[in-house]
Amino acid sequence: MLKKLSLLFLLFVAFSINAQDDLLDELKQESNENSQYELPAFKAMQIGNLQSTKIADKGDLYLIVAHRFGPFSEGIDEFFGLDGANTKIQFAYSFWDGVQFSLSRDSFEKTYSGSAKIRLKSQSSKFPLNIVAYGSTDITSHLKTQSFPGLEFKDRVSITAQLLASRRISKNVSLLIAPTFVRQNNLQKFLQTGDTNLNQFLVGLGGRVKVSKRMSINADYAINLNKHENSIFTNPLTVGLDIETGGHVFQLVFTNSRASNDSGFLTRTEGKWFNDVAFGFNIVRVF
Repeated sequence: MLKKLSLLFLLFVAFSINAQDDLLDELKQESNENSQYELPAFKAMQIGNLQSTKIADKGDLYLIVAHRFGPFSEGIDEFFGLDGANTKIQFAYSFWDGVQFSLSRDSFEKTYSGSAKIRLKSQSSKFPLNIVAYGSTDITSHLKTQSFPGLEFKDRVSITAQLLASRRISKNVSLLIAPTFVRQNNLQKFLQTGDTNLNQFLVGLGGRVKVSKRMSINADYAINLNKHENSIFTNPLTVGLDIETGGHVFQLVFTNSRASNDSGFLTRTEGKWFNDVAFGFNIVRVF
């Protein structure tokens, strides 16, 4: 009887060990399958002007300084645009994985901004895209009520909502599309620009081509689908070079937009690319 019990015990132990090994192997295999995520499609929060699907990691603080100079066409008197610059200073922080908040101030139209970015899906072996929801609120303060008595606070506010979808096509190429809605501010009635469509629908397009271990060529463009026929504004186009240096990313850009805030560059770009292209840069630093 004792021999039979001992034999049954040994068989049970052997079966348990084998079952545990099978379970661990299954869990390990499942974990590996679930963790086969692609590397981020973009290295910085913005491709140039357009937002990318990059989100700060939990606990990371980013400082972003953006300069946009005047157009080269201003000539030698303005040192080809370098005498005048719009500057944006932005802080971005992530309290939770996949969620980022930021605050900024852009000297273009003296604009204060707040934004949020939420990761909805990451590109993996089971899903082909990175999908991020993005929203921002811009408040311009350059017009004064003394000069425009009918001006109200609500006239200063613009809201931008985007669905950012990107894909890392290969180790060197990434693409992005961004359906966009902008409820632009109502300052146009005071500025008499002829642009009376407050609700703007756009499609943003962007891409990145890696040319070396630390450098890539980036470009983004936004097509306005319902711009007023008498509008003085144009579609923004930006081409640039990203340079990675450890905790910094330097972005050298050439653009027809003077604004760095979302609603500003998307709906109030006045320059034409070949006539009014200007130099600018973004400095991105993580702490």
